Amino acid sequence: MKFENILADINGFGRFQVMIIVISFIGRFTMPCHFMLNNFIAAVPSHHCDISSLDDGGVFRNLSEAERFVVSIPVQQDGTPNSCQMFAEPQYHLLLNSSNITNLHTVPCQNGWVYDNSTFKSTLTSQWDLVCDRRGKNKATATIFFVGVMFGAMTFGSLSDRYGRRIMLLVSYVSGMLFAVASAFSTSYVMFAVLRFFTGFCITGIVIVSTVLSVEWVDIEHRKLVGVIDSLSWTFGNTAFAAIAYFVTDWRWLIVSVTSPLTLAIITWRWMPESARWLIANGKLEEAQVYLKKCAKMNRTEESVHTLKIETLSSIIVTEKRDRAYSYLDLIRTPKMRKLALCTGSLWFCVATTFYGISFNITGFGLNIYLTQFTYALIELPAKLSVYYLLDKIGRRCTEVGALLLAAVCLGINVVVPKDMSVVRTVVAVIGKGFSSASFATVVLYSSELYPTVVRQNGMGYNSFMARLGVAVAPLILLLDEVWKDLPQIVLCSAAVLGGIVARTLSETRNRCLPETIEDIEQWQPTLESVSIHSSSYFKRVRIFWAG
Repeated sequence: MKFENILADINGFGRFQVMIIVISFIGRFTMPCHFMLNNFIAAVPSHHCDISSLDDGGVFRNLSEAERFVVSIPVQQDGTPNSCQMFAEPQYHLLLNSSNITNLHTVPCQNGWVYDNSTFKSTLTSQWDLVCDRRGKNKATATIFFVGVMFGAMTFGSLSDRYGRRIMLLVSYVSGMLFAVASAFSTSYVMFAVLRFFTGFCITGIVIVSTVLSVEWVDIEHRKLVGVIDSLSWTFGNTAFAAIAYFVTDWRWLIVSVTSPLTLAIITWRWMPESARWLIANGKLEEAQVYLKKCAKMNRTEESVHTLKIETLSSIIVTEKRDRAYSYLDLIRTPKMRKLALCTGSLWFCVATTFYGISFNITGFGLNIYLTQFTYALIELPAKLSVYYLLDKIGRRCTEVGALLLAAVCLGINVVVPKDMSVVRTVVAVIGKGFSSASFATVVLYSSELYPTVVRQNGMGYNSFMARLGVAVAPLILLLDEVWKDLPQIVLCSAAVLGGIVARTLSETRNRCLPETIEDIEQWQPTLESVSIHSSSYFKRVRIFWAG
């Protein structure tokens, strides 16, 4: 007997399942906000050197503000004031001939910077002067956060298998909220960086555990739908985040604002059930029976309660019961598994780098960053709905390859489009974001169907690690504009092309039976059994690491 038979008797998609999805949605809302948080809390407002030290008490004091800038701050080749340099002493002759600036001695800003607070009341940049030679520290905050996410994903995945989904969800809620709120009251850059690492480490457990819980409780027919709903929760969170950031312009209160929904999540956690599948797989049949009876009662299928006997539950065949323990080392023990791990790991790295490289570059086109963030989020809706249709229409491989190559085309177009055509560049970037979102949504299901059952969770854990590595690298790629303005776009374009090439080498999994053992991968002799049942069965494991 299979667990799906039990779900069929008690209604595998009733009010009980809707309750789980709604509770999960509340907690998941904060995830995309924290992932995109650096776009606003680390924004770089217009700034210039503090020139108060040049006030000699004489002529300088009688100048207008515009004239003080002329005699104090050199002008760059494009005509804009230099934000990192100032004259060693006032150059009053520039009031008569402002073009004569050759051989004038300049020095780095001596007394800090003055920031334009018209858009942001306060950011990390203005708080700790993360500009000019400290610009790298600004971008590093995002990298540090995602390194925490990277290690947290592996840790919470393992802990939820050992101690249960429900308790680890609460641990993630509480610890994630505490570290996030604490980071909002940081008194130094180092303190903030450390707390952001632990915020990322703890908060990633929310998406891992909640996704597994919501999908483990629904029947086969609705798992694909639940996966799409989970993915769309990221779209909703990103869209709402643009509005929240527009009204909350202080970086400390913005962190508190996007973290506050976790309070409601902690309150609603009491109604979140433990996974009956996990309980059965770990021999806790009485507890599983209690939750299954609650499900039957809430779904109004009490007439099926008599089938939920301990003897019946003990006969359920669970794939988690294996003849031996498998580890990450099993991904590289045999030739074809090594090749599969190398290809999928590279693919996830390229997909994540491309997606987040585009997502983090909301200030690179000269338009309103709130509108850009909102549009970036909104384009994910049609992209993900298209993926839902194309996965079965043209197959996983074609969808993945096509999405990545079209994203690369958009990135390439923006390399050649003139910088002053900001509207055109933004439109192209938004379209590219849509294609990269589609590639991320596709790779999750595609990879889960490529790995055999016995190491599927290890395989997806490894892939997720590679994805978080790509996300951590993305902010650093954007720093390459100091070498050449178009270099970040070229690197991201190359990553998308490489990902498309790698995806083309993978096998198509549409309408194929999922492999169960490593021997199946080495021999690759698929049966005619439909892949849909198996892919849905393991979708629970892998709808963990999204593109949103």
